Amino acid sequence: MPAATAAVEEIVVRNRQRRQRRLPLRTLERFLRRLRRACPPPRNGTLTVHLVSDATMRRYQRQFRGIDESTDVLAFPAGFAVFRALEPAVGDIAISVPQAQRQARQLGHSLGRELQLLALHGYLHLLGYDHTRDGGTMRRLERRLVRRLLARRRA
Repeated sequence: MPAATAAVEEIVVRNRQRRQRRLPLRTLERFLRRLRRACPPPRNGTLTVHLVSDATMRRYQRQFRGIDESTDVLAFPAGFAVFRALEPAVGDIAISVPQAQRQARQLGHSLGRELQLLALHGYLHLLGYDHTRDGGTMRRLERRLVRRLLARRRA
């Protein structure tokens, strides 16, 4: 009789910056667990969030989107060969920490909250949502999830 396998539903947050900053990694992991329960992915697997520099994000943008500038968040679905995927995988999210810091300052909230907002945005892209083509569906879901998961929480 074959051994039963448990569903893999791991969340991994990796700080890939050379300059290590104090970041609210546990808070981000807890948020991602709540997000995953609220909006489950279509398949089980590991969700990995990579916290990167502006230079790294610019390289990813140039390589995968043909845009020679940094951005705040990119999502790479499972099977996209950017990172060594932990299998089975939901996908990878890359977040530029310096860009997140700038946006947090501009918006008047914490870096932790901005990381959560960017992770949420990237996660919805992993689920197949595309705010550039869906007539507002992704933005509406994003707003509902922010109200549900972040309304009273200030990280």
